[in-house]
Parts: sequence; structure tokens; C-alpha cells
Amino acid sequence: MKINLITPAGRDLRNGNRATAERWASFLRELGHEVVLEEVWDDGETDLMLVLHARRSHPSVERYAAAYPERPLIVALTGTDLYRDIHSDETARESLDLATALIVLQDIGLRELEPRHRSKARVIYQSAEPVQLEQPGDEYFDVCVLGHLRDEKDPFRVALATRLLPPSSRVRVAHAGRPYTDEFEREARLHAVAPRYHWVGELPRREARRLLARSRLLAQTSIMEGGANAVSEALASGVPVVASDIPGNVGMLGEDYPGYYEAGDEDALAQLLHRAETDAAYYETLRDRCEARRYLVLPEREKAALESLVRETLHNEAEGYNRVMDEKTRIRLTKYSTKAG
Repeated sequence: MKINLITPAGRDLRNGNRATAERWASFLRELGHEVVLEEVWDDGETDLMLVLHARRSHPSVERYAAAYPERPLIVALTGTDLYRDIHSDETARESLDLATALIVLQDIGLRELEPRHRSKARVIYQSAEPVQLEQPGDEYFDVCVLGHLRDEKDPFRVALATRLLPPSSRVRVAHAGRPYTDEFEREARLHAVAPRYHWVGELPRREARRLLARSRLLAQTSIMEGGANAVSEALASGVPVVASDIPGNVGMLGEDYPGYYEAGDEDALAQLLHRAETDAAYYETLRDRCEARRYLVLPEREKAALESLVRETLHNEAEGYNRVMDEKTRIRLTKYSTKAG
């Protein structure tokens, strides 16, 4: 079967959406499908479309639904989709209507959907291959941040937290990520003069994984996240996590995980970092709780979930789809289909 996999993240980007798209393309090819990975649908003949990002990929969603109203259309919802766009953007909501199936990246994400959309949504946790951890030394307590410098990531919360640590602290932070604006780059350089915080810029995935392997802790500070690849990497590799208490992180780590701080609160984050550094029992609890969630990010689990969803959508195609959409969307789609024809 031919599958068009659409992501607005270009091949030159090293962000979470691109990593997800490339991993899914690899899984689907291993399952015997022909996969075309592109940023925008080229209007080519295809049997199924799988799309990342309801808002940004909406033009492809709309054209495909008009061209192939009886064929499967799967839309995977990103963090900005779930926690912002589907509540405020008409095109994002229309993508939900036109989809024959939806993907969310952690189970709490289902709570953001209306019942009519929740019924066609499936949870697929993002997987990661484990890295071989390096034996840490005693001089530093190394913490890594793996995330680009943009508003949704709250990228400098760890840098601010390090300034609140006591002089005796051995915490040393390495932050890997590309600045999305010149202003973010200037701010990163200003923070990097502090002795505990080091911004290392954007790293190839292999180097980012090596950074994780050298770390005792991952700090995940986003204020908006669908289900962070960095958290999957940490869970797969046995690196404990401290994280902001946003739904995307809670869905990954569990509702009663003891390593949360209130998003945006550097004082609370500093307390968590210091406790993880100095309280061995607490650190072991974090590690044990992350280990208990490792099964969620096994590659074979994600691959099987994708395979199951593709089979389900094909079965539904044979039974006939009943797309749920409002009258305004139906009229727009009919006009678009007539114009395209």
C-alpha cells in the first residue's frame, strides 16, 4: 500500500515532529508499505495519508479529503494542536472533522478532544532506542536539556534555576537546541556566562543522545508539549526526569510522578534539582518510576500500534466512512472538490 506521510518539518530540521515522521516512515516501510515523506502533499495517487500537525498541514488534509473522500486519513496531533490550535483555530478543528482517525501521543491528550473526535482517536507513545549510559564522575551532577529554543519549550527556565542553587551544588547543565530567533540566541549566550549553565547549540541526534548518556538527569521544561521525544529517550535509557507539570509531561510520566514542578517556576525547579542531587533515596525513586514507564516507549510497541491503526482504517474503508463535520465544512469541501475536478 502507498502511504503519504506529511509533516511541515523539513528534512533540514532536527525537531520532534521530523524525528517522529522519519521513525514512522521507517516502521511503515518495514511493514511492507511504500511511504512518501513530504512537507506538503503533491497531489499524487495514494492509498492512505498520515499527517502530523492539524493546523499547519491543513491544506494537505483538505485537498486529500476532497480528492479521496473514501480513503483513510490519519491526523497526528502535536502539542500546539492539542493544547492551543484545536481550541482556537478553525482550520485545525476542520482537520479533526476530516480525519478518519486521530493520533495523540499520550493518554491524557484524549481529554482535550470532544467526544465525537475522541471516539476516533488512538494513543501511540513515541518510542526510542536506549543509549548506553556512561559512568558518572563525582565532580559534577550533570543535567541535560534537549529542546530547541522557542516559546513553547520555556527554554531558559533551567538556566534561571541554576542561579538559585546553593554554592555547594555540583549541578552542571548542558542545553542542546537550536534558537528559533536571533533574540533567543542572544539570550542563550547571556545565560551561558553563568558557571553552571552551558548552551551547546544544536547537535546531531547521535551527539544529543551521547549528551543524554553522560547525564544523571533530564530536565523537561516545556509549557506546551504533546509528548516529548526527549522524555521518550530518557525513559528508554533509564535517565530520570524532572519536568513541568503540564498535561503532555504528565501523560508521559504518570499522574503521581514525584518529579514535577509548577511550569514557569524556577524556584520550584531549583528545589527539585537540588533534591535530586543531594537526596539519594529521592533520586532512586525517580529512576525507579521512570523505569516502570519504559515499556511505553519500546520501538516494537509503537510499530505494532501503527500497524494496528493502519489495519483498522483499511477495515473502516471497506465498511465505508462516516466523516463527522459541520455543515459549513461540508459545503466548503464540496466546493473545493468541484473546483479541483
